[in-house]
Amino acid sequence: MQFLHPKDWTPASGYSSGIAAEGRQIFVAGQVGWNGRQEIVSDDFVAQVEQALRNIVEILAEAKARPEDLVRLTWYITDKREYLARSTEVGQVYRRVIGRHFPAMTLVQVAALVEDRAKVEIEATAVVPRQRN
Repeated sequence: MQFLHPKDWTPASGYSSGIAAEGRQIFVAGQVGWNGRQEIVSDDFVAQVEQALRNIVEILAEAKARPEDLVRLTWYITDKREYLARSTEVGQVYRRVIGRHFPAMTLVQVAALVEDRAKVEIEATAVVPRQRN
């Protein structure tokens, strides 16, 4: 995996500008803050972020992939202000679940998500290196 960042750009914080990778690709559908029984774990934004990230890690494990194999995360949130106000907490749960691996990321505010109580949905792409396939 090669992290791509032009040398004259300001350093990215908490994400990568781009990643080049070779290997088996894994595509994870958008995950919300619900458990395996499709029950929302909490109405708290940060708790939902943590659960969505945990869901991604569990799905990756099914393919014998790890969080450090992530190359892209797309976040859909319903309230940008809450995300910004709680970004320190979001960063803490991110590092607890994913670690200090920061793939290319996009964050988009949306009017609503399909699951009414969901405040965040995160989709993921991972690439497992050929030597681990």
